[in-house]
Amino acid sequence: MNIDFTRTRETMVEQQVRPWDVLDVRVLDTIGKLPREAFVADDLRNLAYADVELPLGHGQVMMKPVLEGRLLQSLQPQAHESVLEIGTGSGYLTACLGQLAREVISIELHADLADAAQARLAAQAIGNVQVRCADVLSWNPGRSFDVICVTGAMDSIPARFVEWLNPNGRMFIVHGQSPVMDAVLVHRTVNGSRIETLFETDLSYLAGAAPAPAFTL
Repeated sequence: MNIDFTRTRETMVEQQVRPWDVLDVRVLDTIGKLPREAFVADDLRNLAYADVELPLGHGQVMMKPVLEGRLLQSLQPQAHESVLEIGTGSGYLTACLGQLAREVISIELHADLADAAQARLAAQAIGNVQVRCADVLSWNPGRSFDVICVTGAMDSIPARFVEWLNPNGRMFIVHGQSPVMDAVLVHRTVNGSRIETLFETDLSYLAGAAPAPAFTL
């Protein structure tokens, strides 16, 4: 079956993303032009623009387009800013961040996902992104960033992630316990940090970041 991906992409923007209050012109332009189908497995290409999570392997998933749109709009990456992405996954959101910001460093735990994402980014000629294979729970960047994007949920907000933000930087993260989690924006301030609650959602946990199983009798 031949799919008109350009038309399908336009439909995704107009019927999924925009109605979820994603109205930022730069964000809509980015997701309206970037070929999402180039970042999914061949057997899932027909679902590239569907309102569903897509499996990536290792228990990880590609976010729904509406969540990606809200995330990008919340972070508002600017052309002069540096971004740290925690959880490369397919590389699609990495590509979006690369289109919006000056540079992106993306951390992926699984080598096969990291290699595949780097190849997809290269195929799209997105050259301001570095994908690194590491466990972010024990990794240290040795520098700070204007924007941090955490693509998997965490039980709680790690203080060390906040410390990686530059003054006036911000971090998108989903935290809490499934099925009801909070998507928040953490702002780095002169005196510490401030948390802005954005919306409720449910997202797969970042590898190693799920809460310990509760003991029940």
